[in-house]
Amino acid sequence: MPSIRPLQITAAASLALLAFSYFGAYDRATWWMEVAPVIIAWPLLLATHERFPVTRLLLALVFIHAAILMLGGHYSYARVPLGFWMQDLLGLARNPYDGIGHLAQGFIPAIAARELLLRKTPLKAGAWTFTLVTAVCLAISAIYELIEWGAAVAIGQGADEFLGTQGDPWDTQKDMALAWLGAMLAQWLLARWHDRQLKRLQA
Repeated sequence: MPSIRPLQITAAASLALLAFSYFGAYDRATWWMEVAPVIIAWPLLLATHERFPVTRLLLALVFIHAAILMLGGHYSYARVPLGFWMQDLLGLARNPYDGIGHLAQGFIPAIAARELLLRKTPLKAGAWTFTLVTAVCLAISAIYELIEWGAAVAIGQGADEFLGTQGDPWDTQKDMALAWLGAMLAQWLLARWHDRQLKRLQA
């Protein structure tokens, strides 16, 4: 079985970033909502390592996604300085960091879903796996948008920072389109690397 040490080190680094993200957060309620997936993911990965150790690639991607979420939680997505820099550089009408988050929302879960399907079902790498992984990521994106809608209904204007629409009436559709694109990009770019890691893991 693969060593648990890389997972422990990565989880510890994420925990340190989580603490840094919490202190001085722009809006604490928004912070909790944004980083909730981080708080859930690492204990789950640690608890299931013995039965289902993940590839190094997936572990690295989870850490990157956690960092994206924690940065967004600290500043709120519409106020992330990196986004303002990109907005000025590219002459955009709005801070694009929220778009980065939703692209990642498809990109990282795609490799997680692919790993689960290839290891726990009879599916092989190919068109059907590609299609199912993309569909899973779209479903995750849709559920997240429903959560945002629920927060908007429950909290009202207090949910504005969590929603991060920046006045765009098509924000929900754009978010889902980015997650869809991210899911396909992850598979196009990383499938062969992922397959090699899966072979080593199962050897």
